[in-house]
This record gives sequence, C-alpha cells and structure tokens, in this order.
Amino acid sequence: MQRNVTCLWKEPGAAKKYRAGVSLHSHTNRSKEGLYFIIDFAARYRPLRDAIAAEERHAIRERQVTTLDFWKSYWTPPLPPLAAFECEKNQIEGVLGLESMVSITDHDNIEAPMLLRVVPEARRIPVSVEWTVPFHDATFHLGVHNLPSGRAESIMAALAEYTRNPDDLRLPEILSALHDIPEVLVILNHPMWDLAHKGPELHDRNLRLLLCKHGQFIHALELSGIRSWQENQSVLHLSEACNQVVISGGDRHGCEPNAALNLTNAGSFTEFAYQVRRERSSHVLFMPQYTESSTLRILQTLQDVIREYPDYSIDSRCWDDRVFHPDSVGVIRPLSSLWKRPPFYIRHLFSLVHLLQSTPVRRFVQFALAKPQQDVRFVLGNGHEVAP
Repeated sequence: MQRNVTCLWKEPGAAKKYRAGVSLHSHTNRSKEGLYFIIDFAARYRPLRDAIAAEERHAIRERQVTTLDFWKSYWTPPLPPLAAFECEKNQIEGVLGLESMVSITDHDNIEAPMLLRVVPEARRIPVSVEWTVPFHDATFHLGVHNLPSGRAESIMAALAEYTRNPDDLRLPEILSALHDIPEVLVILNHPMWDLAHKGPELHDRNLRLLLCKHGQFIHALELSGIRSWQENQSVLHLSEACNQVVISGGDRHGCEPNAALNLTNAGSFTEFAYQVRRERSSHVLFMPQYTESSTLRILQTLQDVIREYPDYSIDSRCWDDRVFHPDSVGVIRPLSSLWKRPPFYIRHLFSLVHLLQSTPVRRFVQFALAKPQQDVRFVLGNGHEVAP
C-alpha cells in the first residue's frame, strides 16, 4: 500500500511525474445544505444568539405567521454544475498543468453529473454522489464515485430510500452491491466530523464500529481540504490503525477550488478507481490555499454564498433566492418570497463579511489569522512526515 501526502508549497514539482489531477468531493447548486449549523454556531457566540432570539420575539410581537426554522430550511451553493466543473478543471490544468478528472458529489442526488454528461467538455465526468448514511445514532457521508450510467438512477433510488428509512440489516447488502461494481469507488468522507452532534466519544465509537463491520466495502478514508490539519492528522492515524488507504476530498461549496487533490498516472477515472481499490495506491496533494486560516476560508465561502450573481437566472441571483424555508402552510419556498427585506442583524453581519472584498481588509485578516506553512505537516505513527 502506498500512502503519499504532499504539500505543493513544500514540493513545487510534486505533480511533474504524473499525468492527471483528480478533484473529488465538490458541490453545485443541486446540493441542499442544512441551516441547522447556525444554531450550533450561535450557541458559541452570544451576539448572534441574542440577535436570533430578538428576531423571534419581533416575529411574535408583529404576529408574523412565518418565523425562522433552521431545522427545516436549507441553502444551495452558488455555482451551477458547469461552473463548478470548470472551477475544478481550471485549477488542475492551469496550476498543475495536468489532465483533469472531476468528480462532483452533491448531497444525495446525481443531477449535476447527469446534466454535465451532455456537455462535450464534461462528457467523461463520473456519476457520483455524497450519500447520507444514518448508522446507529450517528450520521456519516460516503462519497460514491463512478456509478455505471445505465444503472445510476436505480442505485441512487436505493441509496435515497436507505437514507429516509435506515435499516442496519440492509446496509451491508447495499455496500456489498456497490463494492461488487469494479469501477465504483466508495470513500468515507471527513470521518472525524460529528455530523449528528452526538459528542466526540460517541461519534468515535460509531466510526470504529462502522469500519469494523463494513470497512471491507469502504475503499479509502478522506483527507479533507476544508477540515483542519489536526483533524486530517487524526484521519491519517486512523488509516494506519485499520490499514486503509487515504484519499483527497475538497468539499468545495463556494468558488474556491478544492484545496486537496489526487495525483495519478491513470488515463480514466475507472483506471484511477482500480489504482485505489486494487493497487491500494493514492497520492494526496494539498494546494496552497490549505495554508490559509480555516476561519478566513469559511468567511470566503460565506462571501461566495451571499454574493449577488447578476449573470444567473433571475430566480437565483441573490442569496435569499438560494435559501429555502417553509411558508405558513409548510410549503418550501425561496426566502426572498417570504420577507420584504432580511432582518437587520443579517444585513449587518453580511455587510461585515462583504468588507473582505476590500484588498486592504483581506490582507489584514490574512496577517491576523496567518499560521506558519511549516505547521501544516502530516506524520505517521513513527514520527516521519508523509511524503512520496
């Protein structure tokens, strides 16, 4: 097994001996992203918590029928499928000078790759998905890449049915069926992320149980371009403990291309899947944007999400056209149709985020949040840094 992890800023020539770069795990406007994270975020920051409470009191006082429900709402990333594909393609071909393979994985749907297959420049894109897998009292995300196009919709229907009605007895059957398709690649995305908010101990117990019971059907563990290097270091140690391959995953939601890629000499995605599954070989490459502060990168993604896109269709230009919320009778509608203007605290918060568009402000924030590049290093249990 080859477990290689390289940082481009440390080894600028790392890509020269490879044929292609692979972008795994990115999202388009076909993904539905929950808003419940705002509640968790507000719990840690009193000003936001107080602002949300004040808005709820105002809604009651004004007898508004619709009040914000973060658990039933969702938002969609700004990039449509072709723009998302080109974002990843351009980084690989323009920065690394390699052929590009791009696998888009929206949450629980395959609309984007199916649409892109009719576009000449994207016709070879694999049909892939990020599948939400309830498991005991935890939730995991599996990247399921390169579904056979003729069976993709029926497979997706089976995956979606499991997500709606989880059954631990059916999970091995589904995973085994995916594993039996030689060209399919199954990746456990951001393994350490406690998506169900059950606490680190319970999440870790469920993670190890998942790998113990079903690890033979999971082909790699993801090193994520949006998670901290400390968390990725934990994934690397986990991969050692269970003798598992590590692979890249960018998890892009905004306009910044994936900060983690794979390098390969494969000539197609199917060959790449074979390389990972059978040869157990993977070379992860972290791009320079990974050295940016995670706080700054989150703010940049938020800026991408709330930015106006005048060239888009009229129903998706503004951020509240891309956020969806139940109306007074429970019908999901764009937030823009449910209010005259956003609440004051949202306008105020977004105005602060927009300051990042100013070069002097961005440079100041970069300086204030900077971390030395040498701090980003991945080591094995023997203390040696991972490198080819």
